[in-house]
Amino acid sequence: MQPIIKRLNELRPQIHAALERLNISKKLADIAAIDEELAQPDVWHNPANAQAKSKQVAALRSMVEPWLTLQAQADDLIELMDMGDDSLLGEFEGQIIALEKEYAARRKDLLFDGEYDDHNAILRLSAGAGGTDAQDWTEMLERMYLRWAEKNGMSATTIERSQGEEAGLKSSVIEIVGPYAYGKLRSENGVHRLVRLSPFNSDNLRQTSFALVEILPQIDTPDAASIDDKDLKIDVYRAGGKGGQSVNTTDSAVRVTHIPTGIVVAIQNERSQLQNKETALKILRSKLAQLQTEQHASSVTDLQAGESANWGSQIRNYVLHPYTLVKDTRTKHETNNAQGVLDGDLNPFIDAYLEAPVVD
Repeated sequence: MQPIIKRLNELRPQIHAALERLNISKKLADIAAIDEELAQPDVWHNPANAQAKSKQVAALRSMVEPWLTLQAQADDLIELMDMGDDSLLGEFEGQIIALEKEYAARRKDLLFDGEYDDHNAILRLSAGAGGTDAQDWTEMLERMYLRWAEKNGMSATTIERSQGEEAGLKSSVIEIVGPYAYGKLRSENGVHRLVRLSPFNSDNLRQTSFALVEILPQIDTPDAASIDDKDLKIDVYRAGGKGGQSVNTTDSAVRVTHIPTGIVVAIQNERSQLQNKETALKILRSKLAQLQTEQHASSVTDLQAGESANWGSQIRNYVLHPYTLVKDTRTKHETNNAQGVLDGDLNPFIDAYLEAPVVD
C-alpha cells in the first residue's frame, strides 16, 4: 500500500499547485458574481448583455469544474486509502493511474498563462494577395477553423461575412466560444500561404495565395479596454448585399475608425444600426486589448488590420502541389496530411507553439 500512497501524495500537491497557478479561486468568485447578476430579473431587459454573461459563466465553469473534480477525487481517494484496506489495493492503483492520466491531460491548461488566454476569441479572416484564389483560400480557412471549433467542443458564431465577386470570401469574422479559446488559437495569428494548382484559370497553373488570420481576445465589457470617444470616427452607410428584405434600404452599416492607430472595423450584418455599432466596438476593443500585449505594437503599420497579408510574412505554408505539406515557419512543425489540417486537425500545430521555448 505504501508505494501507492506515495504516488498519490506526490500527485495531490501538484494538483493544488495547478489550481493556484490557474487562479481557480478567482474564477470561482467571478462565477458567483455573474450568477448573482443573472439571477436579477432586470438583467434580461438587455438580452444581448445577458447572453454574453451566460456565455462567459459557461466558459468559466468549463475551465474550473474539471480541476475541482480532479482535486475532489484525489482527496476522496487518500481518505479511503488511509483506512488501510489492502483488499482494495488493485482498485486503488487503477484509480490512481486514472487520476495521473487525467492530470497529465489537464496540465496543458498551465500553458495558458497569458493575460487573455482564458477569454473567448474573435477570429478575423481577410483575403490578401492572389485575387479570386486568395478569396477562395480565405473561405477554405474559414471552413478549417469552423471544423476545428466543432472537433474541440467550441461554439462558433459568424458575426460578419463578405463574399467575393466570383468565389470565396473577402473577409469573415467569427466568434469562438469555449475554454481557453483565445489561448489555443492565438498561435494562428498571422499570414497563411497556400500553393496549389489554381481552379480559377483555364491553364490550371500553380498559384500562390495569401490570407491574413487575426485572433483577438474577446473583450465584452467597455472598461476592459476603454476607448476615448474623441479617438473614434463613426461612419454610417447603406448596407450592401445580394438582395433580401431590408438590404440596401436603410443606412444600418457602421464603420468605426480608431484614429490614433488607424484600425478600421466595419459591420453590416445586423439590420439594426445600433447592433452593428456595438459589434464593431466590441471587435475594436478586442483588437486594442491584443495590441497592448504585443511587444512590437509600437508600429502604426502593425496596428492596421489586414496590412501584413503579402509576400514574405507568412507564419504557415500549405503546399498542395507538387507535393502535400503543411509547415509552420516558427516552430518548424510539419505534416504531410494537408487534407487533415484543412479538415480542422490543428491541435499538433497549436501544441507545438504552446510548448516551444520562449525567445526573448
